Amino acid sequence: MQVKIHSVQFKADQKLESFIEDKLVKLNGFYDQIMGSEVFLKLENTNEPKNKIAEIRLSIPGNDLFAKKQSKTFEEATDQAIEALRRQIHKHKDRVK
Repeated sequence: MQVKIHSVQFKADQKLESFIEDKLVKLNGFYDQIMGSEVFLKLENTNEPKNKIAEIRLSIPGNDLFAKKQSKTFEEATDQAIEALRRQIHKHKDRVK
C-alpha cells in the first residue's frame, strides 16, 4: 500500500511518519484491497490543547474512506482516525458481501 503523508505548515519528523505508516499497514490485515492512503496533518491556530488534526483518506475499489480526528497529539489523532477507518472497512466489507 502506498502511503502519502502531507504535513501542512510544519515539518513532520521521521518518527511520526514511521508511526503513521506502521498503523496504516496494519489496516491491510482487515482488508487487503486497499490501494493507497493519504494523510494530512494540520495544526489549528487556537489556544486549545486539542489543536492537532489528522485526516486520512483510504483508496479502495469503488469508494474512498475518510476519517478526520482532532486531539492533543498527532499520534492520538491518528489512532482515533485509524480506528474510525477500521470500523468503516468492516461496514464496507459487510455491504459488499
